[in-house]
Amino acid sequence: MKNVVYLGSKKIGQSCLEFLIQSLDTLNLNLLAVFTKETGMPGSLVEFCAEHGVQTRHALDALEDFEDIDLIISVQHHQILKKSHIDRAKELAVNLHMAPLPEYRGCNQFSLAIINGDTEFGVTLHRLEPGIDSGAIIDEIRFPVPPGVEVTELYQLAYQSSIELFKRGLENIARDNYTLTPQEAYRKSRRSGFHLRSEIETLKQIDLDWDAEKIDRYIRALSMPGFEPPYTTIKGKKVFLVPESLYSKPTSAL
Repeated sequence: MKNVVYLGSKKIGQSCLEFLIQSLDTLNLNLLAVFTKETGMPGSLVEFCAEHGVQTRHALDALEDFEDIDLIISVQHHQILKKSHIDRAKELAVNLHMAPLPEYRGCNQFSLAIINGDTEFGVTLHRLEPGIDSGAIIDEIRFPVPPGVEVTELYQLAYQSSIELFKRGLENIARDNYTLTPQEAYRKSRRSGFHLRSEIETLKQIDLDWDAEKIDRYIRALSMPGFEPPYTTIKGKKVFLVPESLYSKPTSAL
């Protein structure tokens, strides 16, 4: 039996955790604990763990509390693991990255793929190594980017593929049925890129002198609900620009 520590947050983190818990007996796994930044709010990952009798922790240094960790599995964890954290896994530490590698290490992958006019996107399961999204690739799923896709739609496609990849990858890892391919092996056939979270703010200012296709591409790429949308400046004031799909048309006055 392999002992597992799971690191995760957000909807995708909970969805993958649900599959992990459902598969413990089938795959001969033992879940030691879940590490997350979330609190015990209704519907949270912490509440889900409490319902299933799984202990939760927050600080990564608490990995030292567990003597016998075989696997560390990370899905949208909010912190970068140090080598000392990774080394707590005797067999393997893995991360599910919701982007293709090595093209999109780091953040803002959905927006940048649309801005770059990519016709293919994907999700990747890779070994955790020191550095950001730099580890050897274990498995991946790639799919075509639909013409005219908006960032919310691309996220949903990646979300669905991530669930599929996690299920397949977990089963293979539990049964020691996987290979590790260094990202360097793809350097000649794929471009390589690393992006910081802060980059997105510099992309949001739209120049109305751009051609219509570029304006449309940037608006589709940068209109993510919950974040400030792209904008142009008119007479010193911001004017936000969002796709029609993101707002409801006002009803006529009665």
